[in-house]
Amino acid sequence: MRVLGIEGTAWAASAAYFDPRDGADGESGARRPSGAGDVLIESDPYLPESGGIHPREAAEHMSEAIPRVVERVLGQVDAGEIDAVAFSRGPGLGPCLRIVGTAARTLAQTLDVPLVGVNHMVAHLEVGRHRSGFENPVCLNASGANAHVLGYHDGRYRVLGETMDTGVGNALDKFTRHLGWSHPGGPKVEEAARNGEYLDLPYVVKGMDFSFSGLMSAAKGAVDDGHDVADVCFSLQENVFAMLTEVAERALSLTGSDELVLGGGVGQNARLRGMLETMCEARGAEFYAPEPRFLRDNAGMIAILGSKMAVAGDTLSIEESSVDSDFRPDQVKVSWRGEGSVSRRPDDAAEVVGAEATVEIGSERVRKRRRPKAYRHPELDERLRRERTAREARLTSLARRAGVPTPVVYDVDRREGSLALERVGDADLLEELTPDRVRTVGVHLARLHEAGFVHGDPTPRNVRIAPGRTYVIDFGLGYHTNHAEDHAMDLHVFERSLAGTADDAEACREAFEAGYRESGDPAVLERLREIEGRGRYR
Repeated sequence: MRVLGIEGTAWAASAAYFDPRDGADGESGARRPSGAGDVLIESDPYLPESGGIHPREAAEHMSEAIPRVVERVLGQVDAGEIDAVAFSRGPGLGPCLRIVGTAARTLAQTLDVPLVGVNHMVAHLEVGRHRSGFENPVCLNASGANAHVLGYHDGRYRVLGETMDTGVGNALDKFTRHLGWSHPGGPKVEEAARNGEYLDLPYVVKGMDFSFSGLMSAAKGAVDDGHDVADVCFSLQENVFAMLTEVAERALSLTGSDELVLGGGVGQNARLRGMLETMCEARGAEFYAPEPRFLRDNAGMIAILGSKMAVAGDTLSIEESSVDSDFRPDQVKVSWRGEGSVSRRPDDAAEVVGAEATVEIGSERVRKRRRPKAYRHPELDERLRRERTAREARLTSLARRAGVPTPVVYDVDRREGSLALERVGDADLLEELTPDRVRTVGVHLARLHEAGFVHGDPTPRNVRIAPGRTYVIDFGLGYHTNHAEDHAMDLHVFERSLAGTADDAEACREAFEAGYRESGDPAVLERLREIEGRGRYR
């Protein structure tokens, strides 16, 4: 299915032609997996004179540039060979999306071919899967307005984690605007960071969710306090990309996947790609980052996914083709893929490599070692390993006093980042994800919150089960708090992990909340609904 694709979510007016027949890439000459096909891309980016993206200016640019890029593509192909027209339906800036939608409708009617509406974020994921040949990878999308960790499960791409405030590219842009630098900020931070040294800045990971606002405020404050700009840029980049790499590793650990693809314009940063590659090598996982033209916003990815959707019959009538600026990736019913899941059941092993630590399992005890992470800056890595080890030992014991079954802590070595713990349970909750088991987890979290702290990373991998007993383990991301917001984030993290792993996620979610409601504060569940509404483009 040969497709003309049109992209224009915010800054890049782009058109592309995709021919799925095998062949060498017209730009690089490199061979790709069978079926990868040829992609011709023409783009005309919007570059604001100052500050960030201005919606009115972006729309004006789009209205002028979309006809130009479409004309350039049509000048190089036979329009009679186009089988469908695909366009970015969302998410993005409404005025820009509407211009692209109008152009796509006009072309589809003129060429008398089907129209396909593509989710921009799913296209970032699919172009990496398409060109890598991976079957069920975890995908890290790192772009201007977004940052998601995604995996395919139960017919949709599930959001395993995401930014809870601003996209990674926008966060970097806000910092560089504070310095008076022009848009885009990411490449300028990367350049300035080459000569920097590490400063201690905030690092915020909550399960597989993350937040940049506090980090950006601290970075601005460091500059205002007289710290060298190169040092702040270096430290900012180290923390931001280490957070993204950590949540990607947590997603690999949760799902059991050994494939990771990168998407989004921020993925062009060499330091981010290097961190992800280092992490995957240490885990024995495969990593793939598309070439830069497929990382930044482009119509090539729209055409590639549009071709798959058209083959599956996933097309739109003109009346159905309205754009959606809040179009989330987990709203897309995946029509072009069959059964399958990013989630795999864990194998029995005497040594388990988790996201944070290696766990050696003995008959009665386990030894948990937080080994140095080569992708993180040594100072940051040492701090996190030391703090999380001490926190895990302390909160594991406090949880047991609060009536939540946990392992006994026998020994703690903060310097080495190791713990000796009682072996508990026969398997991870992931082996038996039933509503009854999950309901018990809700009761346990309510007791933790009543005792004044959160788990920080409640997932089916961090719950152990035995006949008549459900244990909670791995409190390394926990902390003391009595705020409903923090308690609700704990629930949010667990429900996200259910969505990406459970066979009957909705029944499990209902049972989990019923268990929490039985012993917990109703205000926390109300706050949970608020948090769910904060996800990007909702």
